[in-house]
Order: sequence, then structure tokens, then C-alpha cells
Amino acid sequence: MSHPTLKVGIIGLGVGESHIAGYNLSESCKVIALCDFDKQKLFEVGARHPGIRLFDDAASILNDPTINVVSIATFDTFHYEQIITAIKNGKHVFVEKPLCLFQHELDGIKKALNKNPHIRLSSNLILRCTSRFKELRRRIMNGDLGRLYYIEGDYDYGRIHKLTEGWRGKIPYYSVIHGGAIHLIDLILWLSEQYPEEVFAYGNRISSEGTTFRHNDFVAALLKFESGLVAKISANFASVTRHGHKLSIYGTKGTFIHGHNDAFYYKSRDPDAIPELVNDIYPDANKGDMIPSFIRYILHDERPLIAAKEVLEAMAVSLSVEQSVLKHRPIKLKL
Repeated sequence: MSHPTLKVGIIGLGVGESHIAGYNLSESCKVIALCDFDKQKLFEVGARHPGIRLFDDAASILNDPTINVVSIATFDTFHYEQIITAIKNGKHVFVEKPLCLFQHELDGIKKALNKNPHIRLSSNLILRCTSRFKELRRRIMNGDLGRLYYIEGDYDYGRIHKLTEGWRGKIPYYSVIHGGAIHLIDLILWLSEQYPEEVFAYGNRISSEGTTFRHNDFVAALLKFESGLVAKISANFASVTRHGHKLSIYGTKGTFIHGHNDAFYYKSRDPDAIPELVNDIYPDANKGDMIPSFIRYILHDERPLIAAKEVLEAMAVSLSVEQSVLKHRPIKLKL
């Protein structure tokens, strides 16, 4: 068995615990340190993964010269500073969404990466790993759906209590677009291989009115592309549904509809035509599934499931959506 060449530290042990399994899939790396400010959670997770050093201070990992890779799975408000510190200290970064919360933070991350071109960064935009959407992308690239002209992507969170009772309602700023619908933003950019030139969005907080949550719990945005393609994306955190994603892709030759229960390909306008049922398991991706690709990205410069450029692009769209909601006008985007 070969010796690991990369030593990993994980900060934030909610979702972050699931990263351990992803790193363990590669003989080229080893998780040597875990961190969470909640000491009870830290020791509970540590007990499930014996032999790993435990810290309640993120700086202990970010400033450790023996650690090569950092997973960041902390509250959204901490991501930017932790990413910047990791990059400056020469560490590769795998971060849970969102990358950051504000435009100046995105600009700062771009600047740090430009100064450190050897550093690899990726994010856990896990919908790219699902078999259903990988097959959809293959069909789109093959031209099976024809020219795309309209896409709908909805993030039905169905967990309003996480806004009104959990950490999302306690931090200074939380965005349902950055924290949820960015999955659909990235998915649409990846499926279409196009980047929008303009966004226009509205939001409200009707469902959480009268609670301690101070931000929009619902946002809907229209994206316009140079090709003429139009997309609608929504973040619906208060939906009276189970947690899930809805996606509709309309092309000149066919349509794909993915709902809460089933998915279908439609290839005819004939009302008697039977659509093709997609009967695979959904979702079939786990939170650590993108990590082996990230490790190969670091060690072999192999094209990852999502590279830094794509993470930055999805974040730029998400920030433009929030800017449109705030300014009540369309926002132009540039690559």
C-alpha cells in the first residue's frame, strides 16, 4: 500500500463529517485533523473516527504547515476568511457551498487564486454527481433534445425550521440563493454549457414573517443567455413539500421533466405518445463523492467534476441574483 502524499484537515463537522469517507477513497491522502467549535460534536465525531487529531479552533488547521488540503464546511459567514487563509498558507481548498456571500469576497478569492496558481479549489455542488443529470447532460451534448430554449430549476427546501430555528437565522446574513439554489444555478450552467448575460430577480419573506429570520425565504430569478435561452431559478425554503429539486429542460426536439417523484423524457407533441420514464435511483450521490475527483485534480491536474473557474462563475451568477433583488433591476453579467 502506497503512503499518502496529501494530509487533510476538515473544518466543520456537520456535512464535513461526510467528507471523511470521500478522502478515504483515495490512497493518496489521509485525514489527520478535524475541527468544530462545538466541542460535543467534535468529540462525538472524533469517537467515530479514532486516531485523528481534534481541534476546536480553525486556525489550528489553517496554520498547520503539515496539512496540504482543507475541507471547509463551516457556517457560510466563515467561508471567505477561511478560504483566503488556506490559500495564503498554500493549502488546496474543498469548500461547501456557498463559496462566499458578497462580491468583494468573490473578488478577493479570485485575486488570491491568481497569486497562487498552483492552488486547487473546488466546491461540493453535488448535483453534477447524480446519474440522472449525468445522463441528461450526455443527451443534451448529443443533440437529443435539440436546441435548448427554456429551463426551469427549483430548489424546494421544505425545511423552514432551519431558517427560523437553526444557525441560518442566527448569522448576520443568509441567502437562500447562495445556500440552496446555487445547486440549480451550477447545474444549469453545466448542462447548457452557457453563461447568462443578464439576470432579474424578486424575493419575499411571506412564509417566515413574524419569525426571527430576517431575510428572504423565497427568491425567483430569470436568466437571459446570448443564445436566446431563458432560464428560471427559484429558492423556495418554506415550501410545503419534501426537500427536493425540480428541473425542466425544453429543447426543440424534446423535453426533460424531473419532479419530486418521477422524471420523464418527452419526444413527441402527440397527446397519446408515452413519455420515457426515468427509473433510476434519485438521488444517488453522497456528500463525499466529488472528493476523489478533487484529489486527482490536485495530484495529476486531471479535469475535476467542477474546477475553480466553474465554482467562481456559479457564485458570480448567485451574487448577481441577490444584487437584482436588492436593486430592483436587471443586472448585467460578464465572464
